[in-house]
Amino acid sequence: MPMLSAVPFLKPTPPQGPRSSPGRQRRHTLPASEFRCLSPEDAVSVFEIEREAFISVSGDCPLHLDEIRHFLTLCPELSLGWFEEGRLVAFIIGSLWDQDRLSQAALTLHKPRGTAVHIHVLAVHRTFRQQGKGSILMWRYLQYLRCLPCARRAVLMCEHFLVPFYEKCGFKAVGPCQVTVGALAFIEMRHEVRGHAFMRRNSGC
Repeated sequence: MPMLSAVPFLKPTPPQGPRSSPGRQRRHTLPASEFRCLSPEDAVSVFEIEREAFISVSGDCPLHLDEIRHFLTLCPELSLGWFEEGRLVAFIIGSLWDQDRLSQAALTLHKPRGTAVHIHVLAVHRTFRQQGKGSILMWRYLQYLRCLPCARRAVLMCEHFLVPFYEKCGFKAVGPCQVTVGALAFIEMRHEVRGHAFMRRNSGC
C-alpha cells in the first residue's frame, strides 16, 4: 500500500529561479502583523498581559480571567487583538452599554441593545510598550466601530494620568465617573462614532 504524504494539502511552488526545484514546497509562516477579534481561547494570554500592566500600577485588573472569558463569549466582535507572528502583543475588550453614563453595573454587563461601546481595557505587552502600539490599536478599533451598525459612541473610564493619552486618541472628558473601584476614582471619556449608514456611503464599509 502506498504511504500517504504527511502534508497532503501543501502544493509545490512553481520554479522561480535557478535555485528552485520542482519538488520544493512553499513554507507556511504566520503573518508578521495581524489584527483580529479575540475569542475565549485567547483569554489566558489577554489576562497575562493585563495583569502585568495593571497590578503594578493600581493593584488590580479591570477584568479578571472569568470576566474576560465572559465578554469574549458574549461579544467577541467588540474586541480587537494585535498579533505579531502569532503572539498577542496588545488588545482591547469592549461591550455594549445602554445608558448615557457608565455605572457600576457597566463593569460586568453586556447590553445587546446598547449603542455605546464600553471599552473595558486597553493593554500592551511590556516588551512592546513605548512604541505607539496603544495609539495605533485604538485608532484601528475606532475605525472598526464605525462600521458596526450598533455603535454610536465609545466610552471609557480612566485615571487622571491617562486622560492626555485618550485625548490624543480623540476622546473628550465628560466629567468624574460614577464608578469607583476601592479608593480609585476615574474620569469618564467619550468618543462619538458615526453610524453605519454614513460609513457605507463614504468609505465602503
